[in-house]
Amino acid sequence: MNNIKKGRVIGVGTGPGDPELLTLKAVRAIAEADVIAFFTKKGGNGNGRAIVEAHVRPGTIELPLVYPVTVEMDKDGDDYRSAIADFFDRSADEIATHLDAGRTVAVLSEGDPLFYGSYMHLHLRLATGYDAEVVPGVTAMSGCWSMAGLPLVQGDDILSVLPGTLAEDILADRLSGTDGAVIMKVGRNLPKIRRALAAVGKLEGAIYVERGTMATAAMTPLAERDESPAPYFSIVLVPGWKARP
Repeated sequence: MNNIKKGRVIGVGTGPGDPELLTLKAVRAIAEADVIAFFTKKGGNGNGRAIVEAHVRPGTIELPLVYPVTVEMDKDGDDYRSAIADFFDRSADEIATHLDAGRTVAVLSEGDPLFYGSYMHLHLRLATGYDAEVVPGVTAMSGCWSMAGLPLVQGDDILSVLPGTLAEDILADRLSGTDGAVIMKVGRNLPKIRRALAAVGKLEGAIYVERGTMATAAMTPLAERDESPAPYFSIVLVPGWKARP
């Protein structure tokens, strides 16, 4: 009979970038974990890992989960989907090895783990067989509109969260049917996003924010932003609340 107690996996939201926006619960989970797992591009350490630097105990096992692809493949292509699915399968297996050894594994997730977060793919693979917990984090959009001091919606206003990867006509249609909006996954989609907002009369007032809450944060009216690709950590905020003072 196997008496070894399985470990626990914790998806830890690290917030949008400012280490002071980590929750107390996140700090405790990181400090007590036997293993810290984090997503990263090849050759990097990952933004999530940098955010929690001050709270990782010496001797903690570190498990980088290196993305096999980023933007070099078509996200809608079969090759991309297969590569990403294999990556999450392998990552879940690596974490399961530690869980089977009775270790607690904290998986870092920028922003909130279950809001466009990579951790959700691991959660679906691991939560059926292991004790799994999610520690929510401050979302990137919340950090950005707070940094900008920009109220987005109130009262009966409708807020839509849209990926900038949508086709331009679909993006414009969604923008036309909402009061306020947050557009994520900006990157190379910035010119398309600007055109869609202009088409529905919502370019004026839209704010572009990059690396919100980080030391290198910047923001500007979207209409004044140049056409160069936006960094990964960028968001467009479209305020509703038409009757605001």
